[in-house]
Amino acid sequence: MKKTVLSATILSTLAVTSFSALADGPNFYGRADLAFTNSDAGIATQNQKNGTVIENNFSWLGVKGTEKINNDLEVIYQMEFGVSNFDNSGNTFAARNTFLGLKTVAGTALVGRNDTVFKAAEGGFDIFGNTNSDIDLLAAGQSRTADGISYYSPKIADLVTFNATYLVEDNYVKYDGEERIDAGNMYALSATLGDKALKAQNYYLSAAYNDGIDDVTAYRGVAQVKLGDVILGGFYQNSEHVDEKYSNLEGDTYFVNAAYVMGNLKLKAMYGSDDSGLGKYVSRFVGNADGAGMETVTNVDLQQFSVGADYRISKSTLFYGHYTKYDGDMQLNGVSQDLSDDIFTVGMRFDF
Repeated sequence: MKKTVLSATILSTLAVTSFSALADGPNFYGRADLAFTNSDAGIATQNQKNGTVIENNFSWLGVKGTEKINNDLEVIYQMEFGVSNFDNSGNTFAARNTFLGLKTVAGTALVGRNDTVFKAAEGGFDIFGNTNSDIDLLAAGQSRTADGISYYSPKIADLVTFNATYLVEDNYVKYDGEERIDAGNMYALSATLGDKALKAQNYYLSAAYNDGIDDVTAYRGVAQVKLGDVILGGFYQNSEHVDEKYSNLEGDTYFVNAAYVMGNLKLKAMYGSDDSGLGKYVSRFVGNADGAGMETVTNVDLQQFSVGADYRISKSTLFYGHYTKYDGDMQLNGVSQDLSDDIFTVGMRFDF
């Protein structure tokens, strides 16, 4: 009896040890991010309400892991959900990056929902990301798409990667009555040089192209460099809507930013400009207007200026604050519209 129990114990230990050697996870993780915001117009806030509001800045829960099949093959998985039940929106969860994939010496392929490689080409440039001052308020193509395949090459010479996103067209078919409307090709390509975390190298460069995803054709270039405690960045993008009905929506978006790191404190500032009208700020403004659609938007001239600071009190806890001014105008159905807003935000983020 004792030998049987001992044998079973040894076998169980070996099995657990063997599995642990081959698998990393599943690992549970998440983020809680809440902020108090005062906004005159409420166009850029997460709940699109003005006055003084509490914003849930994309809090999330997730589980992810890997399992090594052999020396040449590894399974990768992730299921991530936005958590919306901090607020009174009535929604508990929202879709975020969720995929199943394989990693080999030839690269990594993921199937499911994921940030497009066009979006990911931003690297660490968006220093006000996931807030009411995110670059997606001006820049189009910041897409997290489902029913797609993403490919990431190995890092060549520890410097360069080539990446691609392809959306499976038949998953995006629409019907007008009995008429089938094909979505057409939807893909994105990118190349990166350096390290987006600015650790292995003190610079990051990327170029990316988006064709048809979210009805936009666009190309962009991003550059960042770290010089001691100073981080400088630049971003340029040209975008146009693929539908002839919205041929009025075309133009350029650019940002420049800077950050200065002093221990646990990071001071940061960013300036951006857009005349394409394809960012969230313009579409939200039009969505709240009466009797006009995006096809009537012309002469967009929108600027964004943000200044703020992050203070990390521990590895997992961050306090932040910023002021953002949106300024500019556009024509909507032939009538001039003021796009200005002033935003003050103070928030706390906890990662686990």
